[in-house]
Amino acid sequence: MTDDLIAELSTDLRPVPATRLRSWLLYATAAGAILAFVVMVLSIGLRSDYPGAFADPIFWAKFLYTLAFLGFGLWSAERLSRPGGNMRAPVLGAVALVALTAVAGIVQLVTASPEQLSGLIIGHTALVCPFYILALSVPLFVAITLVMRRLAPTNLTLAGFASGLAAGAASCWVYAFHCGENGLPFITLWYTAGILVVALIGAAMGRYLLRW
Repeated sequence: MTDDLIAELSTDLRPVPATRLRSWLLYATAAGAILAFVVMVLSIGLRSDYPGAFADPIFWAKFLYTLAFLGFGLWSAERLSRPGGNMRAPVLGAVALVALTAVAGIVQLVTASPEQLSGLIIGHTALVCPFYILALSVPLFVAITLVMRRLAPTNLTLAGFASGLAAGAASCWVYAFHCGENGLPFITLWYTAGILVVALIGAAMGRYLLRW
């Protein structure tokens, strides 16, 4: 009986491309990011100094920092979407990214004048930055979670954390097109805080949203 059932279930099985899972996550992230970008433009708007902002090295630092964080988040989600997966390697990469940016921020602080220090650390938007990132992450988290629900995560809390990490990083990338702050310490502190808030919410919700 068991052999017959296995034979029936395995009839006409077709191999799944190795990149299918990665493609699903990328498509979901792209769709969520487009929606988040539209919401951002309609609600808080782009920063006012385009196209001159493209000449600002800090703009590209934000762009690369958030994009790299997104890469580690999607890598984590991909690994946690399978039974027995872990996120040790991507988390170590994310920690190294934060540490590298923190060191660059310390260098910026050391070379800045005393009156610039507060602006580089707190800026003008420290109190709202993580909340904007959280708000913009909603369509991204929904899109990524819908993909993860179709897969086979076994550690639902960590899978939710990974989904939130990717959603928070992508949201942060979108928010960077609005943010006019010019401090690497600001990026290290407040961008990372926003991403972690989304990741922790994802961890709390993962056990419910990703349940089989």
